[in-house]
Amino acid sequence: MNGLSVNKMTRKQVAKAVRAIPVSEDFVWDGENEDERPLTKEEMRAGIERAKKRGRPIGSSKAAPKVQTAIRFDPDVLAALRATGRGWQTRVNEVMREWAAHRT
Repeated sequence: MNGLSVNKMTRKQVAKAVRAIPVSEDFVWDGENEDERPLTKEEMRAGIERAKKRGRPIGSSKAAPKVQTAIRFDPDVLAALRATGRGWQTRVNEVMREWAAHRT
């Protein structure tokens, strides 16, 4: 846990309290606000499949995983890199790979 305490109930007590809620108090969509509409099973499955595909696949064709490191940039250089938008770290990696290939 992260150290935050919302209530004094244990996990089992919360589960028991949730199971005790009568079915008559379940959420029923009124058909008006589309943002409140529950997902269909197909929409839920599609969302789960999309979430599974994030990140590098387990059986990735890349031989070695990337290694996390720390590098120091001047503030203006870092600002310029970040200003290029999402994926800036990947683009820096590609440029460094190209540079390394020409150095050898």
